[in-house]
Amino acid sequence: MRRFGQTIKDLWRDPMARVCIVGIFLIIVTAVMAPVIAPYEPDHMIAAPKSAPAPDYIFGTDNYGRDVFSRVIYGARVSLWVGLIAVGIGAGAGYVVGMIAGYFEGWADTIIMRIMDILFAFPSILLAILISTVLGRGLGATMVAIGIVNIPVFARTVRASVIAAKGLEYVKNAQSVGVKTFNVLVRHISPNVIAPFTVQSTLALSGAILTEAAMSFLGLGIQPPDPSWGSMLSEARAYMEQAPWMVIFPTIFIVITILLFNVLGDSLRDVLDPKLKL
Repeated sequence: MRRFGQTIKDLWRDPMARVCIVGIFLIIVTAVMAPVIAPYEPDHMIAAPKSAPAPDYIFGTDNYGRDVFSRVIYGARVSLWVGLIAVGIGAGAGYVVGMIAGYFEGWADTIIMRIMDILFAFPSILLAILISTVLGRGLGATMVAIGIVNIPVFARTVRASVIAAKGLEYVKNAQSVGVKTFNVLVRHISPNVIAPFTVQSTLALSGAILTEAAMSFLGLGIQPPDPSWGSMLSEARAYMEQAPWMVIFPTIFIVITILLFNVLGDSLRDVLDPKLKL
């Protein structure tokens, strides 16, 4: 806990990290408080279709006359929820298989990493689309698909850290005196995995949000009329010249959210591994 507190203090000293933390916090609050912040229901027609931004609907309306601002706010819920659950699935599974592969090595390492190599052979978005096609459309299938896509990245990250930690003197001493394997992994090796694992989790969130937007854009993610940044862009394709605000505002939120998570991940990496600054 003390180490965690020190990490937060070091991170807060970085001006860019502060901006990212505040920005992500505001996005999370906006998503959680969407029913309070959004002036209209996201699927209600409140004005003429493709109305330009005005005081009553600051982001304009879409091709059905729905408030774009309200839909963007509710879309943040989908993006963050999918990102957190998908990364949780990928991180959890990747952590377990990475620990097994790195600690036991041998045939277990060979089998696990060859499977990871097969998954890595597919471009992430194509693999997510393939898995989603098998599982079916919808939010749950999207979360699982993106989670599976993230497993190889976490597995490799954890495996590399475990292999490095196994060579440390105190880990060898624990093994030599007969400490059980589970205790060695949890008490002696896991602390060396936390830093790169945390950084990778932060960076994976931005990738998961982008993948969800791409899948929804293609019609494989959240289904209409529920709002999603990707599905909003898909609907806006035919009206880019007539109503550019339908494209502009969801795109701005996607870019800002991904940028915040990426920059925070870089700052967190610098804090957890000061040697990278040299």
